[in-house]
This record gives sequence, C-alpha cells and structure tokens, in this order.
Amino acid sequence: MERRLAANTIDSYARDLQRLAAFAEERGRPVLALTREDLEALVRAVISDGRSPRTAARLVAGVRGFFRYLVAEGSLAASPADEVRASRPWPSLPRLLAPDEVERLLEQPDVGTPAGLRDKALLEVLYATGLRVSELVGLRAQDLHLGAGYLTCVGKGSKQRIVPIGDEAARWLRRYVTESRPVLTKRRQPPTVFVNARGGPMTRVGFWKLLKGHGRAAGLRRDISPHMLRHSFATHLLERGADLRAIQVMLGHADLSTTQIYTHVLESRMRAIYDRYHPRA
Repeated sequence: MERRLAANTIDSYARDLQRLAAFAEERGRPVLALTREDLEALVRAVISDGRSPRTAARLVAGVRGFFRYLVAEGSLAASPADEVRASRPWPSLPRLLAPDEVERLLEQPDVGTPAGLRDKALLEVLYATGLRVSELVGLRAQDLHLGAGYLTCVGKGSKQRIVPIGDEAARWLRRYVTESRPVLTKRRQPPTVFVNARGGPMTRVGFWKLLKGHGRAAGLRRDISPHMLRHSFATHLLERGADLRAIQVMLGHADLSTTQIYTHVLESRMRAIYDRYHPRA
C-alpha cells in the first residue's frame, strides 16, 4: 500500500505470503526461522506444482520484500531471502484477436435489450480504448468526456490518464447511458457507469463471464479474456502505423519496454507471412 500498488497486485502478494506461512507450518518452524535453503525449497515446490516461472518470480519478489521489511523493523538481523533466485520467466507474446474476430465479437450482443445494449457498449469501449478491465468497470460519469472524444481513468499506482475514444464506441456508450442504464439501475444510484442486471456496479468477474458468453456465441476460442481485447487494441493500432510511445500512454504503461512486446507480435507475423509467400523460404 505504501508503494501505491494496485489492489490486485496487493492481493497476489498476500496469497504468496499465505503460501509462505503454510510452507513454514509444514516444516514445523516459525516464518522468522526459515533459512535461505528453506526458501529455495519453497520456490522449487512452487515450480514442481506446475506454476509458471512468472508466478515463481513474483513469489520471490514478495518474500524478499517481506523479509526486508522484517529487517527494517528490527525483527531480523539479516534477510535469508536476498540471494534466493527464481528462474527468469521467458517473455510470452500476448494473445490477441484478428480484426475479423473482433468484429464477430462486437456483433454478438442483442442491442434490443437493456443488458445487450450495455454489453455492446462495454465491448466497444474496451476495444476502442484498450482499458484494463478494472479501469473499464470502474468508470464513473465524471470520467466521460465524449463530446471532446476522450475518457479519464485511474490505472495502476492510482495514476490518472486520458484515453481517446472513437466515434463508434462513444455512440454506443451514449445510447447505453441514456436508454439502458436507467432501466437497469431503476432507482439505485451506483457510482459506476456500467452496472449489472440488479443495478449494482459491474464487477471484473461479471464482465469476464459476459465476455466468455459472447465469445462462445461468436465461435471464438475458449480462453478469450478482457486482456486479449486490450492486446488486440494495441497491436491493431501498431499495425496501422501508430507511434509506440503514443500506445504506451494510452495503455498506461510506466515503461516503454512493457509496450515493446507488441513489436515482437509484428515481427512474428512478418516471419509467418515471409515463410508462407516467399518462393525460396
């Protein structure tokens, strides 16, 4: 919390520390008595359980931070975790949808119903802006500046940013706000723009479920996720000549190196096209 991390990140670290506590209990000793060898055994156990290298790396980061805190508070003289290492996670290319798959997905909601019109607005806004799902469901009325063509949102680290929105997505969002939202909310006054069937705030899990349903109806892969639309947004912009730094700002990435993963997507696509069409490939 002092580092102003996102709530989801804090939850992940909390789960890792619960794993550490359970491991110490299995070994029959207090957490403060764990040694470097114990912690290395914990990391090996996590990897043996089939967890990804990225998960193991996050566990190590959380455990290091915890023991450094204990040293700073005077509970320990030295941290046993400083030399603990996890295998370096290989960077994975983001999974995304092709433009025609996005079109099929956007066509699925039945805009003749209040819930369908809401779903249409949700999907259009997500693909038009590349927001994180928590940013999408957290939008408030004061964040909408549709006349000026942009939204404001609060992202990781409680940082606010401005995100442009296209005319098509803005049109569906206006329709939802004026036609559908009053029907869904009835007399309730939820703080967020997007609401569920009972008129309460839309949740991340709620949006995930409706996205899965529309994905199945569109004949898309089973593992479709909100982040796939975010990745699709960024990649499709880059494919059409958008500046990488502008995409970084729109996505809310603190470091350009995070955004550069999308250049690898283009490189892999170019290689596939070359192998398919070059006569001597």
